[in-house]
Amino acid sequence: MSAPKVVVFDLGKVLVDFDYGIAAAKIAQRSKLTLQQMHQALDQSPLLVRLETGLITDEQFAAEVCASCGFSGTMDEFYETFADIFSEIKPMTDLHAALRAGGVPTYIFSNTNGIATRHIRRRFPFFSNFDGYFLSNERGVMKPSEKSYAIMEEMTKQTGPAIVYIDDRAENVEGGQKRGWRTILHETPEKTMAALRDMGLPVTA
Repeated sequence: MSAPKVVVFDLGKVLVDFDYGIAAAKIAQRSKLTLQQMHQALDQSPLLVRLETGLITDEQFAAEVCASCGFSGTMDEFYETFADIFSEIKPMTDLHAALRAGGVPTYIFSNTNGIATRHIRRRFPFFSNFDGYFLSNERGVMKPSEKSYAIMEEMTKQTGPAIVYIDDRAENVEGGQKRGWRTILHETPEKTMAALRDMGLPVTA
C-alpha cells in the first residue's frame, strides 16, 4: 500500500498537553466554589460541550461560569486563566515539522473552543503551520459525529487510506476507521513516529 497523502492530527494530548486542574485551582482561589466543584464546572461539563459545539459564545460561557462560581476577577482575567493550561508536546510538534518539511499536507481535527485556540495560536508558533483546521466550535459538530469526518474529507480532498489520523481517544479513532482511514491511537510520540515511518512517511527532518 502506498503512503498516506495527508496526516490529520488531533490537538489536545497529541500536539499540546492540557490540564483543566490548573485553571480550576486558580479560579477557585477567587470564587465561592471548592477546587473539586470548580474542576467539575470546567472539564467536560455540559456547559463546555455547548461551547465546543458552538451552541454558546465564548462570552456567554465566561459569563455563566463567572456568575455560577462568583469569580472576583475581570472577564479578561478569566479568559487568560481558563486558557493558560497548555504545554507543547515538543517531540510531536517536531514530528509535524518533519512531515511538513517532507511535503506532506497536515491538518488539525479538534474538539475545542475559541478561547483555547486563540491562546494556542498566540503561544505556540507550530499551530499556524497546517493546511486546514477543523475546530468543532466553528463547525457546530464534535467528534465522533460522522458529519465531522465527512467535513474533514471535504477539507483534505482525500478519503479512505489516503488519510492517516492521529488521536488519543479510542472513540475518535474508531470514527476514522469506519470511513477506511488509516489511524493511530496515540500513546507516546515514539510509537506514533514508528507507525508513521512504517507507512512510508518522512518522520525525521
